[in-house]
Amino acid sequence: MHPVWQEVLSASGAQFDENGRVRFPAPTLDQVDAAAGCRLFDLSALGLIAVQGEDAANFLQGQLTNDVRELSENHVQWSSHCSQKGRMLANFLVLRRGDTIYLQLSAELVPDLLKRLRMFVLRSRVTLEDASDRLARLGIAGDCVAAALTACALGMPERENGMTLTDEITVIRLSGPTPRVELIGPPEALRAHWQTLLEHAVTANSEDWTLLDIRAGIPLVHQQTVDAFVPQMTNMHLIDGVSFNKGCYTGQEVVARMQYLGKLKRRMYLAEVQSETPPQPGDALHSTASSSQQGSGAVVMASPVGPGRYELLVVVETNAVAANQVRLGEGGPLLTLTTPPYGFPSTEDS
Repeated sequence: MHPVWQEVLSASGAQFDENGRVRFPAPTLDQVDAAAGCRLFDLSALGLIAVQGEDAANFLQGQLTNDVRELSENHVQWSSHCSQKGRMLANFLVLRRGDTIYLQLSAELVPDLLKRLRMFVLRSRVTLEDASDRLARLGIAGDCVAAALTACALGMPERENGMTLTDEITVIRLSGPTPRVELIGPPEALRAHWQTLLEHAVTANSEDWTLLDIRAGIPLVHQQTVDAFVPQMTNMHLIDGVSFNKGCYTGQEVVARMQYLGKLKRRMYLAEVQSETPPQPGDALHSTASSSQQGSGAVVMASPVGPGRYELLVVVETNAVAANQVRLGEGGPLLTLTTPPYGFPSTEDS
């Protein structure tokens, strides 16, 4: 973490565990009431890969599931990088700042993805670097978002996945039932905005940001789920994370075959469960209605919402969903499943 940004967070009461993860103390009731539900997040749990060079866009076009040509100064996109078997090794938010394209993903996956992408560079005029400390990231969520941005003299993007750039600060409007944006910029430039935003919101921790992703139906690959899911299993095609007309990329044949020739037998749902043990990404799901020897599915992401209660994103076999008997682990508690907010196309109905 950049020393300037660590200083900013420390001044707001943040503590850092042995792995460098940021933890803020629980706000007081007065602070919560004053913020009216608005929360401010440090997003250092997300890493950044910077892709630069005159061949950067063409290089990524041959490696990512989405069409990099659709990036612009006011539009970001979701995408992923797959194995030859069409399974995601990482997924990420892709954005362009000036002559640099950034991939924002789970920080734990940055070293492995950098190593793998560099294998494909060959003679391309492109460089890939870990830029996680170069730019700081923060998020703000709640009904205060528009007013908070106005206080920072920053513009609100007009639509979801929209982006604005003002004085080195990128503002990205994210999807979901709760209004939220992400700010990205040099730590020195973002420092003043953090202080201004503290007047509108209370600090919150990474699991609360994960919960917002879950409720928005936005998946994120973690170390435990690398090479586990074809993009369509996690609804990446429903959040504009897959292009089916861009041409070849690593794993494209498998992804395209599932779209045009196969039936989607697993898809991602929101879920809720009461469990004594916190669910983790990659945890297996079980159902007596399963028709697969590979099990009924797996947890994608999870976040606590109360004592022993969790909300999750889960990839589930559609046969098991129809039977309404999906459990967390063999003989474990039943999951309550719901459709993500963007729904499923009628052509994909179970």
